[in-house]
Formats: sequence, structure tokens, C-alpha cells
Amino acid sequence: MRYRSVIIPLQTFSTVAIVYLGISSLPLSISLSSESERKCFSSSSSSSSEVSGNLELKNIEQEDHYHIYNHTLAQILVEYASAVYVSDLTELFTWTCSRCNGMTKGFEMVELIVDVQNCLQSFVGVAHDLNAIVIAFRGTQEKSIQNWIEDLFWKQLDLNYPEMPGAMVHHGFYSAYHNTSLSPGILKAVQRTRDVYGGIQVMVTGHSMGGAMASFCALDLAVNHGIHNVQLMTFGQPRIGNAIFASYFRKHVPHTIRVTNGHDIVPHLPPYYYYFPSKTYHHFAREVWLNEIGFGRLFYKSEKICDDSGEDPTCSRSVSGNSVLDHLTYYGTKLQADTSGSCKIVMSKDMAHYQTHAAGSVVLSRKPISQSILKQRPEEDGGIISL
Repeated sequence: MRYRSVIIPLQTFSTVAIVYLGISSLPLSISLSSESERKCFSSSSSSSSEVSGNLELKNIEQEDHYHIYNHTLAQILVEYASAVYVSDLTELFTWTCSRCNGMTKGFEMVELIVDVQNCLQSFVGVAHDLNAIVIAFRGTQEKSIQNWIEDLFWKQLDLNYPEMPGAMVHHGFYSAYHNTSLSPGILKAVQRTRDVYGGIQVMVTGHSMGGAMASFCALDLAVNHGIHNVQLMTFGQPRIGNAIFASYFRKHVPHTIRVTNGHDIVPHLPPYYYYFPSKTYHHFAREVWLNEIGFGRLFYKSEKICDDSGEDPTCSRSVSGNSVLDHLTYYGTKLQADTSGSCKIVMSKDMAHYQTHAAGSVVLSRKPISQSILKQRPEEDGGIISL
């Protein structure tokens, strides 16, 4: 059967258009509201191809928003956010795990840190195809993710963020990064890597609680360590601070994307209270909402770039956040451990050569190896990577 590509612009948000493969005989009323959309339609409808299976949907970012969100980059970083859940440290450190192929193949691991006492895990390495250092944080490994989610309802803004009057965060989110073995290990690994590769950009990612830690890490690198070409992309992260903190965060880490998925419950927590703006949690910008749009009996996946408020009422806040399943898969990638409810780790004796000793932690470390294929960028280049 022959198919053709058609663009249907979303009237609810001018920066997103949707391309899907429709049956060529299907009568459609098409509104092309801009010159860029007419050009897209002209080029896409001029060719057709054989396809099979479900209808395919792609996202088209308009030119003025391409620098904000890159779909391909999101697909790459979500694989790093998935890989950090792997409990076999040998496979993870050597980048031979089942989640280490795909779009992250060839990643150079520099440091793998497991804070056994607090059940936390992160890694630092070099993605040569991205020309960047990648830092990834694992999400919660609680015995019951449902219990962890329920606890988010009651977390209070109880800590003044250092040297930022009025900025409040939750001490648990803050401490998971700043007061464990993760922070010093990551900072040393980043410095070692930049000593070899120069001022290449740093990309920080994580899912769920890992997204919260990734956020504090990105802010720490920018504010306290002078690394200004930091890019943050998280998946399904909770709110971590108030509106003043969100404004402060946006100022220092402007290249930030928070991806939310459908009815994922975690981005709705801790709760946001519209009538108490000074007392409530507030997301920082910018959100990209993965959602399904219905056309009759057909449903299509869309990617909506939300406004710069951090709490766009037309994005994930427009739906009830009541799904745990939507929290566990982003872009079709699994974001949880293979054995849930356990902080168990596996490691072969061969890894003893790379192991360094830290109280209550397992740290696997090696020196970065400069490769000529990596083109160093000046540190002044704070732009988001374009693929």
C-alpha cells in the first residue's frame, strides 16, 4: 500500500507541526498557516515510500525553536539515563551492557560511582559523537516506587539554597547530590576529562530522582565551578524548588529541557499550588511534553515545546498526573532497573584494577584517553549541540 506524508499544524501551539503517514486515498482538509510549513509540505509530499505496521508520526520543530529542543539528542540522552540503571558494574563500566549499544555505542567511560549506603549511582564519560562529557544519574531504587511517589506529596520546601536569598529547595533532593559521594567523584572526573579534552560542553541527564540530582549537578557546575557550557536534559523529574529557585536556575543553566511523558505522575509532584506562588514548588523551564493527540479513532504521538514559565498550563499540567507506567518509559526506552526494589550490584574481579576506595561507595575509575576524532570546542561556546 502507498502512503504519503502530510503536515497538520497544531493550532494550540504554533511552534509544533506534526507529520504522519496517511493513506493516499484518505480525504483530508489541510491548513498550511506559514511559509515554513508550506515548504515542509511541498518537500514531503513529493515522494512516497512503502511502509508497514502502525502509522508513523514525527515532530517538526520550527526554525526558531530548533536550538531549544533536538529530538535526536533527546533519544540519545534517554539511552544514557536508561543505562545508568544497570546493576552489573562490569558491563556498565566497559560499556558492553544490553543498554549500551544503540545510539550510545562507543561511549568512553571515565568514572562510575555507586554510593552503596544511599543506594545512588552515576557515571561520567565522553560521548565522541556528541563532542561532549556526559554525566548520568540513576533514578530511585526504592523497594516500592509507589511508596517513593507517595512520599513526594509531603516533601516540604525546607532548605535555603546557598547564597540565593528566597530560593528554597527540599533538603532530600539537595543532599542526594551535594552530601553524598557522588558530588566529589563527579567533579574530579569532569576536571580530569576536561584536562584531556579541553573545554568541551557538558551534558547532564537523569530520570526521576536522577533528574533532580542531575539538575543540582548542572547548577553546581555552572555556579561553583565556572563551567558555563552545561546542558541539562531530564526525564520525568519531580519539582525540586520554589519559583525564586526556578528563576535562579534558568539564569545559570539556560540550556535546560525537562521532558515529561503523557500522564506521568512524578512531574506533578511535589504539588504545585497556583494560589500560593511564594509557598509552593515550581518547575524551571523548559518543558517538552510527549503526548498523544487524537484525530477521530486514530492517535498520534506529539512533542510539544512548552512556554518559558516552567508551569505551562497547556502542557503536562493540562492532564491528570496519575500514571506510573508513563513514568517508566520515555521515547520507547525503559527507565528502571531490571530487578526493581534492590540496590544489589554485580562486579567481576577484573574490575579491581579500576577500583578506588571510598567510604560506603564503589568507584571504578580510569584516565580519559584523548582521541583525534574529537574536535575540541572553546569553552565560550555555550550553545546547545545541533545534530
